[in-house]
Amino acid sequence: MNDKQNDPVLFAYKLDREGGAQALEHGEVSRILESVELGWAHLDATNPLARNWLEENIPYLPTWILDALLVKETRPRLVEYENGMMVILRGVNTNPESNPEDMVSLRIWIDEHRIITTRMRRLTSVREVEAALLAGHGPKDSGEFLGMLCARLFEKMEPVIGELDDTADDLEEQVMDEPSTQLRQDIVDLRKTAIALRRYIAPQKDVMGHIRTSEQGWLTLTDRRLMQENFDRTLRYVEDLDAVRERAQIIKDELANALTDRINKNMYVLSIIAAIFLPLGFLTGLLGINVGGVPGADNTQAFWIFSGVLVVLVGFQVWLFKKMKWF
Repeated sequence: MNDKQNDPVLFAYKLDREGGAQALEHGEVSRILESVELGWAHLDATNPLARNWLEENIPYLPTWILDALLVKETRPRLVEYENGMMVILRGVNTNPESNPEDMVSLRIWIDEHRIITTRMRRLTSVREVEAALLAGHGPKDSGEFLGMLCARLFEKMEPVIGELDDTADDLEEQVMDEPSTQLRQDIVDLRKTAIALRRYIAPQKDVMGHIRTSEQGWLTLTDRRLMQENFDRTLRYVEDLDAVRERAQIIKDELANALTDRINKNMYVLSIIAAIFLPLGFLTGLLGINVGGVPGADNTQAFWIFSGVLVVLVGFQVWLFKKMKWF
């Protein structure tokens, strides 16, 4: 819409309520937002002029809503004010070289005639809704817009959560096949990722639940049904993340048990070896003392006789240990 670098508005459209939209020039945005026509403006919250733009173009909103649209740190929540809603959501980070769990926030003011969205970082779901409008099959009203945007946000979460589940499967298989201390960090990373995602997805479940029961008149029955679907989807995501966290803990316990069993087995083998060589060491030490009277000191065959005695003694020990079921 506008290539001016100092303009906080990334793009703005007038929705035709038929699934399409018309791009707005800089001077038209304010007029559309104040009219009964449905307008959408998407702002860069990091722009230093964003606050001034909001105060000039939507002065009818209270200060706390403007603050919420621009605040740096957010958590998913919903607040209704008169005939509109202040909605804060989070989407997985699909930007290049980014971690999905570093979720990107989206702030929305929405009522029957106007939609204001702000973001700190690029969010793919917003661009997808924009593309749908330009293609002529986008949302027709505010309620459908909110439902479509939420659905696009949550669609991006499914492959990320599915990948976590696959990672848990791989770790479990590795623990059973070849347990290693190196797997501990992989398990910790898995749990941290699941916790980070759940931190923001769980509150969004509550947001969807509040929207579906909202008494806003511009939310149709179809909109509420879509919000119900979004609620069910986020509920499933939360349950899946809880399951991943529990599986990670179980895998960690299995790894600890496997490593402990390996150590115990090695210690058992070493103990058996030590037990076998204990009397041998005693006899060789006893006969190796540098004093007179050592048996066989003058016998040229004493070494071989003594070696034979030691072999017999080892054989006897092995037979005795097996009889006692030590191994």
